[in-house]
Amino acid sequence: MSESLNLPPQQPTVLSFRGPDAIRFLNGQITQDVSDLDDRALPACVTDAKGRLQFFVRVFAGPDVGSLWVTCPKDQSEGLRDRLERYLIADDVEVDDLTDQWNCVHASHSDASSAFSRRARGCFGAGYDSWWRSDKLPQIKAITEGHAERLRIAERIPVWGSELRDGMLPPEAGLDRSSISYAKGCYIGQEVLSRIKTAGKLNRRLAAFNIEGTAAAGDLLKMDSKEVGQLTSCTAQQALGYLKKAGFEESQFPLADAAGTVTGTAVFAGWA
Repeated sequence: MSESLNLPPQQPTVLSFRGPDAIRFLNGQITQDVSDLDDRALPACVTDAKGRLQFFVRVFAGPDVGSLWVTCPKDQSEGLRDRLERYLIADDVEVDDLTDQWNCVHASHSDASSAFSRRARGCFGAGYDSWWRSDKLPQIKAITEGHAERLRIAERIPVWGSELRDGMLPPEAGLDRSSISYAKGCYIGQEVLSRIKTAGKLNRRLAAFNIEGTAAAGDLLKMDSKEVGQLTSCTAQQALGYLKKAGFEESQFPLADAAGTVTGTAVFAGWA
């Protein structure tokens, strides 16, 4: 087995849901089906009634029998508990905030020394989230932020603040393929997202690009001198960015910086 690669330890927001109605309640609040998680940590969206993104989370079975955990980075979590508990009326569900008690390390391999691990897609591809109690977290040898960013872009994984933002439609970022269940029952925003899937119409989509020349996040994608998209994350050779409908059938685009200077070319490499 090759050496495990690790991201730096994180202390995300951790909300634990347990009780006879926990599965039914969460299935009515998030886009993912939580009824058969097994050992997986699945990405999920919390959306409003119009199907627009409010929070991007992970959901998985906690270490205690019967518990379901919903997690997201602390800087993205303000209001998450209030949003979920807003619809907790007659359900027999107990909600606990365990944030200060746990740390998570996303890694390429499972770590047997951790309290528990869950399979989770990330910048290493099919990786693992390994969890330690905060007072028992060991020294972790982690890759640099630059290395992690290169891997993330290569894996076409959107993150909050770059590709993901409050109020956007999840299918624009390709989250319909990884983070939305169309087979389960109703949840907040389900009707709108189902209509989008049936119609198959989006005004923009997240795409991957190979870069020729130089590029930076925020650079505009051009076609016949018109703006048809914008880069959101990039390295020297690869980038992620949103492409408008007018550019869906094109294969390469001149890049222009904030001053309007053409700095390179973005070559379409596939949808995220």
